[in-house]
Amino acid sequence: MTQKSDQTETEQHFFDFAAEAGLTKHFGGLEATDELVELCRIRIGSYVLDVGCGVGQTPCYLAKRYGCRVVGVDINEGMIERSRETANREGVAEMTEFRVADAQDLPFTDETFDTVITESVTVFPEDKLRAVREYARVTRPGGYVGLNEATWLKTPPPPEIIAWASQDLGACVKPLTPDEWVDLLKEAGLTGIVVNVREVRPRREAKGLVRRYSYLGMLRSLFRAVSLYIRSPAYRRFVKDVQKEGITPKNLEEYLGYGLFVGRKE
Repeated sequence: MTQKSDQTETEQHFFDFAAEAGLTKHFGGLEATDELVELCRIRIGSYVLDVGCGVGQTPCYLAKRYGCRVVGVDINEGMIERSRETANREGVAEMTEFRVADAQDLPFTDETFDTVITESVTVFPEDKLRAVREYARVTRPGGYVGLNEATWLKTPPPPEIIAWASQDLGACVKPLTPDEWVDLLKEAGLTGIVVNVREVRPRREAKGLVRRYSYLGMLRSLFRAVSLYIRSPAYRRFVKDVQKEGITPKNLEEYLGYGLFVGRKE
């Protein structure tokens, strides 16, 4: 098997396992989502697209807290199934819609949404500019595109930082520098760009997961993960591979951060 095939299988397992466990994450937790909402001027009645919605946590949160209509798309069918379950559980099925779709080829007509957001999604596509251009294409004039994405604070990052990011975020993750993220927004024709960059603090991120999913939700995901571990040899191999990478590098905060990058469509 070629190296490319090995990587593809790892990526597939990463997202399939996350969907099975019903747990996805992004840096900054709900605080980052709320800040993205504010920067993108999301209000009651806004029509929002969440690209790479994972298990649907953000679309349901936006619908429930902010009273907006949200479409969530994800390339993984298992994520979409979990998203619909989340919407039903949270009582927002009528305000949300979920579809399988690729960020680089969105199945919507031009100028459909008031706002398009992503959270730890645009680090994955090989052609990031194509994806961001798609976000801009389906956004209405006067609307916003907002990204919450992993970013290098200092380059080049050492091998242990790259390895940690790969096992924590996904094997195909490719963070950019803040300037590179800004350039993508500009090349997609967006203006008035706002940038807020922060360090990644693992303890704060762990607390953010609990706030995002609640203790009950975390227990639900833990039960699913344990069940998956028992019945899936592939998942057991995946867990062992993650453990081989070791604990979080001490100098992580020096190199890896996340940024909120928001642009307006004229």
